[in-house]
Order: sequence, then structure tokens, then C-alpha cells
Amino acid sequence: MSERFDFAIVGAGIAGASLAAGLAPHGRVALIEAEDRPGYHSTGRSAAFWTESYGGPRVQPLTTASRAFLDQHGLLTERGALTLARTDEAEGLAAFVREFSALGVRVETLGRAALERRLPGLRSEWQLGAYEPDCCDIDVAGLHQLWLAEGKRLGTELLCRARVIGARHGADGWTIALADGRTLHARVLVNAAGAWADLVAQAAGVAPLGMKPLRRTVAQLRMDRTVPSTLPLTLGFDGSFYFKPEGGKLWLSPHDETPSQPCDVAAEELDVALAIERFKVVLNWPIAALEHKWAGLRTFAPDRLPVYGFDPTARDFFWFAGQGGFGIQTAPAAAELALGLLLDEPRGTVDPEPYSPARFR
Repeated sequence: MSERFDFAIVGAGIAGASLAAGLAPHGRVALIEAEDRPGYHSTGRSAAFWTESYGGPRVQPLTTASRAFLDQHGLLTERGALTLARTDEAEGLAAFVREFSALGVRVETLGRAALERRLPGLRSEWQLGAYEPDCCDIDVAGLHQLWLAEGKRLGTELLCRARVIGARHGADGWTIALADGRTLHARVLVNAAGAWADLVAQAAGVAPLGMKPLRRTVAQLRMDRTVPSTLPLTLGFDGSFYFKPEGGKLWLSPHDETPSQPCDVAAEELDVALAIERFKVVLNWPIAALEHKWAGLRTFAPDRLPVYGFDPTARDFFWFAGQGGFGIQTAPAAAELALGLLLDEPRGTVDPEPYSPARFR
């Protein structure tokens, strides 16, 4: 027995859920998820924050354009972001401030005294910083559930434990085979499979784009002192760490990017130890205990920009992948951009051209 849909979306994380909610008023939608529940992988493991410089200047338009939606739905909590630099990084930090200021991002240079006020216990080697006051924490679960609920209300059919093993395009669209023996038919096949995006493409007979899943580690520490709730998201200008407060604890990462196969990835002891050592170089806070550790996969296209659009070599195959570590903070604008392409009615303010899969063909 087979079912017919207008749109079949592979992957029910934040990307797939956002598109399902947007497409549901325009046709019958199947949201296909290989796991027992949506958001099990990257979406459910995010230490998500919204900060306009994260991901670089070519991702910034998507981040900035997402702010209004996140504000409207009460999904942001003020945090602030502080990028730390050593004296020998002064020139690079100044260029960072100039570049993002020119894009309309609020960012200012701070000296040592201002750094100490925001980060008590800061070690002496950190003399400079760039502060972004508009950085916020994102309620990731709330955002994901908002879109899942909207999709369900509008008739989206969520299929869990449904792994795609093959797909072929014919005269009436896509025929999609699932591992449990079911078959679906859909006019358009949307690839929102995250770390599995290239594998889904290959299952559909579409050439992969060279997506690279990279492991990112996060550790949760209980400190032997009060962690101020006002502590900013703190990042190293050299990309070697970030940390932030969360529920009275401290979340920190060595900002690792270890190549991985698509899988249920777990934190490695070496990466956790590296995160702790890098934190000790920044603040002189004693650590009481390591309470929790986890890892997620951040998947990038070869040029580290997301991929949104119809594949120019495969009819009715739409890429919505490669969001790296900025997929949550850019999700509202990315969904608007993709919906405009899928429905052939341009939406939003972000130019889709830099993110087209045609750039790899």
C-alpha cells in the first residue's frame, strides 16, 4: 500500500519541521524521521544562541532576518556575547569589529577593565574583547515544538521510525521506499536530513554535494562558586572555546570540529578534557564536578554556507541542508527563503542565490 503527498520532507529536526509547517497550507505533507522522535540528533543537542557574527558575514543576513520571528514568539532571552582576544590578536579583532559594524551589527571593542567587569576572574593574558549586546539564548525546544505543532494542526503527517532506503523519480513524481516496507509518492522530495543529507541524495540517485558532518562537544560543569546568570556567551577569537551559563551551571565547548560518519555521536573523553583545559586558561574559577557531556554533529557544505534550493540536475529534489552550527539561529529566515523557492513565490528579505546548490554543479 502506498500514500500520496505533495511534499515529502526527510528529517524532522528544526529544518524539516519549519518547512512542514510552512508547506502544510499548500498541499499534503509527509515529515519522514528515521528516529523514534523528531529532533533526536543536532536539534536536540544544541547549546543554541542567537548572535549575528556567528557563522561569518555570509550567514549574518539569515541570522539578522530571523530575529523578528524569534522575538514575536518569545523564544529569546537576553545574554550578550563577548569575543576574547590576546594582544597579538588586536589587529584581527579590530577587523572583526569593522566588518560586522559595517553590516549593521551592534558590536563594540572592550579593554581590560570592561572585560573584568563582565568576566570576574579573567586571567591576565586576555586584554581585548568585542561585545555584542544583542546576543540571546534561544529556546530551541520551544521553537521546534512550535513548528511541529503548527504542522500537525495543518495536517502534516509525521512518520517516525521511517528510514528512507531508496527513491526514484518518474512521470508522476517521487516514489520513496522506507525500511519498514512502506512506499510513499510525492511530487517534491525535500532533503532536510542534516548529517545524512548526502546519503539521502544518493538513495534518490542524486549526486552528493560533499557534506561533512563534524563532531562538536559540550560539557556541563558545576562550579565551586556561583555562576552569574548575567555571564555573557564567551568565545575565543581564535575559535578554540566558548562557554555560557545554563541553569546555574556552566556549559563549555572546545569548539571542536572532528570529522565523523553520520551516527548517534557521543562525546570523547579527550575533547571534554580539552574543553576544561581551555576554560582554565580563561578564568580562574575552581571546578566542582563534571556533571554531563554530550556531542552533536554540525554538517557543512564545502564552502561552509547552507544549501537551499532545487538541485539543477535532479527534478523536484530540494536541498535544505548544510546549516552547520547556525541552523537554529537562522531557522526562521531559512524557512521563509526555502518556502519561497518551493512555492515559486519569493518571500523574506534574504537573497537565495549565495545558498543555491547550483554553485556545486
